[in-house]
Amino acid sequence: MDRYLVFGHPVRHSKSPFIHTLFARQTQQELEYGLAEPAVDEFAQALRTFFDQGGKGCNVTVPFKEQAFTLVDCLSPRAKRAGAVNTIKLTDDGVLLGDNTDGAGLVADLKSHGVTLADSRILLLGAGGAARGALAPLLAELPSELVIANRTHTKAQLLAAEFHDLGPVTSQTYEQLAGPFDLVINSTSASLQGALPPLAPALIHTDIAIYDMMYGASDTAFISWAKQHGARQTMDGLGMLVEQAAEAFTVWRGIRPGTKQVLRELKRNLGVI
Repeated sequence: MDRYLVFGHPVRHSKSPFIHTLFARQTQQELEYGLAEPAVDEFAQALRTFFDQGGKGCNVTVPFKEQAFTLVDCLSPRAKRAGAVNTIKLTDDGVLLGDNTDGAGLVADLKSHGVTLADSRILLLGAGGAARGALAPLLAELPSELVIANRTHTKAQLLAAEFHDLGPVTSQTYEQLAGPFDLVINSTSASLQGALPPLAPALIHTDIAIYDMMYGASDTAFISWAKQHGARQTMDGLGMLVEQAAEAFTVWRGIRPGTKQVLRELKRNLGVI
């Protein structure tokens, strides 16, 4: 049976085995999917061993995405742009292909919620790996402007400059931000600590769409804050998790699974519904 893994540290909390098992059942694919939590300095050896022993593909999560980028034989265009790899496939000719499905998963989830990206003004909070992975897919949807804001403004400036060839992307400090924005995406990990980006409440209005890449059994701190200030459409990153997994499954198996029922099952598993 074909074997797949998710590599991370820590990774025991990962919902990837649950999601991919449902995908396999749905598409009648014979595979098994497990977890691997090597020590941070043992990832390269663990990855090599997995494929030497017949592994077909893997997902890669924190803190190994940037390291995976350097370990594969070739990169997809979107992985090159992201500077990180979250999906690896062993091709039929024995080549390790590195891909990045995070941004595609984000865009697919936004569209599933009816969010219009074309000609919209988007604010992206954060300038780390999650933001980097999202930029090219978001710009491919032809927004009127994409503004990056980050606590360290220099990082936002560098990121905007790097992606400027793909569309109208700029950077601003949090203090400089001026609305209105149609969509705000929080790519920071602040919600994991119950913290908030330093965003002015005045930027929130009733017609804005709010997206937090983090998720939990209840509203994240950022979503709770946005609701308190009048946002009516708020979304967390659970749908992105499922959509990026579906994209990875398609890379591996050549068949695209449906995501709606899997997302419902995942929400039940987490106690969200």
